[in-house]
Amino acid sequence: MGRLEGKVAIVTGAASGFGEGMAKRFAQEGAKVIVADLNAKGAERVAGEIGDAAVAVTVDVSQKSQIDAMVETAMEKFGRVDAMINNAGYTYPNGDMLAIDETTFDLIYAVNMKAIYYAALAVAPIMEKQGGGSILTTASTAGLRPRPGLTWYNASKGWTITATKSMAVELAPKNIRVNCLCPVAGETGMLSQFMGEDTPEKRAQFRASIPLGRLSTPLDIANAALWLISSEAEFITGVALEVDGGRCI
Repeated sequence: MGRLEGKVAIVTGAASGFGEGMAKRFAQEGAKVIVADLNAKGAERVAGEIGDAAVAVTVDVSQKSQIDAMVETAMEKFGRVDAMINNAGYTYPNGDMLAIDETTFDLIYAVNMKAIYYAALAVAPIMEKQGGGSILTTASTAGLRPRPGLTWYNASKGWTITATKSMAVELAPKNIRVNCLCPVAGETGMLSQFMGEDTPEKRAQFRASIPLGRLSTPLDIANAALWLISSEAEFITGVALEVDGGRCI
């Protein structure tokens, strides 16, 4: 049996990058997966590559009604929700904190923060009735060691880490574990935003800040997520796990 046999996971931001890696890794270990993303075609591609164990859902995580519909789809298709993975995220090109307009700030708040609240409202009652579950959010090393030029993104990830720890304490009596991952920058579509410009020199500068000498990969993050939502981590809650090659040391 796989490590997630019989479990159902919802993964947002699953059409690419870390989310795609998690969705596919979970399915390899026996999970049924809701592949959720604003990018409908991308979500359908990932779900199609996984096969019958996956269902694609188009969702804007900044909208409560769409989060609710996503969770309802999971219940209709698979009958339960064991893991809610808040992976969808938003950032802006590295630059002056005073130059970020209010619309961009509000979108960071909605996608990186408020979506976690909406997801908790939707899944916690289901998990309680089931006897437990796991909520896992993709935070960032930016929430622990902020980089210049990404102030409002950094702040949203710091909020995520604190929210994770607070939810973990409050939901523990219901056997709902809450953790988050703090990946260092990886080979995903957001990398160029973090760097401000995507050049060999900038990439080299990024890698030089990571003791293990490379960027993260979707598989790195997926393997960490797999462990945290599996029964192997049944006594782990409130953790902000650094998956960063030593960046935060």
